[in-house]
Amino acid sequence: MLTVPVTSFRWFPFLGDGTLVRPLALYPLALLLSLLLIQWRRGKIKLNWAGALIPLGALILFIVAVTSFGALIDPIPLRGQIYSGRAIRAIATLFIGLSFFISAMWMNKNEEDLRFTIRWLFAGLCLDLAWSGLQAVTFYTSLLKKEMVTHWQLAFSMRELVRTNRISGLAYEPAWLAGQLATIFIPFLFASLLTNFHITRLKWLEPVLLAFSLLTVLATYSRGGLLITAAASGLTFLFLGRDVMRTIWKWFIHGFRGRLIDILFRVGMLGVIVGILVGSFLFLGQKNFFRRLWETDAKSLNEYVVAINAGARSAYSSGALAAFEEYPLTGVGLGASGFYIYQNLPDWALTTVPEIAKQLNPQNRLYPNPKNLYVRLLAETGLIGFFLFFAFQFYILGDMLSLLRRQETWTRFAAVAGTFAWLAIALYNLTQDSLTTPNLWLVPGILAGLSFTSSYKEIK
Repeated sequence: MLTVPVTSFRWFPFLGDGTLVRPLALYPLALLLSLLLIQWRRGKIKLNWAGALIPLGALILFIVAVTSFGALIDPIPLRGQIYSGRAIRAIATLFIGLSFFISAMWMNKNEEDLRFTIRWLFAGLCLDLAWSGLQAVTFYTSLLKKEMVTHWQLAFSMRELVRTNRISGLAYEPAWLAGQLATIFIPFLFASLLTNFHITRLKWLEPVLLAFSLLTVLATYSRGGLLITAAASGLTFLFLGRDVMRTIWKWFIHGFRGRLIDILFRVGMLGVIVGILVGSFLFLGQKNFFRRLWETDAKSLNEYVVAINAGARSAYSSGALAAFEEYPLTGVGLGASGFYIYQNLPDWALTTVPEIAKQLNPQNRLYPNPKNLYVRLLAETGLIGFFLFFAFQFYILGDMLSLLRRQETWTRFAAVAGTFAWLAIALYNLTQDSLTTPNLWLVPGILAGLSFTSSYKEIK
């Protein structure tokens, strides 16, 4: 949990510079899984075998099967990459992601385990926020030299400081940091605020961390991260925060019937909220690529997508879908969608998107990817794999919501955090296609472990 924020750790053997997803947490994770399995074999601990492993196992078996079938298709090699190499690499990354899910599931059985996990998760968040603050000082003051801080960052990361003065924290890039905050950290902080459940005796800790996390999301200037955070928090509050919403509304309305000081206090609160929204809008508007969302003269959807710097992502996804159209049921095998992208790029992308022109340069050796997990699943595992993936996702959501039946404060806290994370991950997958990142697996694994133990106790 402490090392989760570091997403692109430099010191991994046998990996080329093109491998950007390098979670530092993989090192302690390997040690943890080894210790758990040894303890289990000796009969000293019992491991959770949650029901979520059934749809997940079906998905894994199908992926292995269609990847084997993809060897029969054997697409033409691309820039030195062959099918077998990409398939082995993709299967390996999938099992790395699964190891995060299984370890989180095995390490969380009850309230005590949950508190232990989140304490260390918050410790990692504090390190991430501290490094983000250091970057902010470097970007916006003259106290630290950018060159010096860049050398510090390159000591552990694959990437130097972002030249556009966007905060990236301990992650590879600002969008990764925003996605990490939205899918792992903010869910627990938001749930604490909504349920009044605190991990430590410091009741101010979660609100302060939430405030700094939201400020950091703003400082990333990540459009996707901001939209994911706003949408997930709004939907979670709508579905699971109605009692809180009703209480706040009654308190707010009742104040206008009382003393003048109460009325002024509520009007002042409204002013503060409006001021925060306007200030955030003005702050984000400082960046040109953010202003392009509303300052554009595009006359078609394609022109608008290119104008807001989303043309390359859209083109890659469109190219990958050609593989799905050719093999709609089974796809072309895990990791193989990149072989079909360049030859199926839409015409508009060839002349209007500079990034595409750069990628098509014969000297470029990068292997393309769809930039969208759902598109990748359709292209590489077909409709069957796509639906199996969603069967697993909705099973996890059911596990999360089942915790509400116990009507305890800590289980409601876990359910709210899990729902927030589930919604955020569902939206986050629209902007990334990696199965390795812990963002997809940690919180669902935690909730699967808690739900299994809770259901077992009810049956018993």
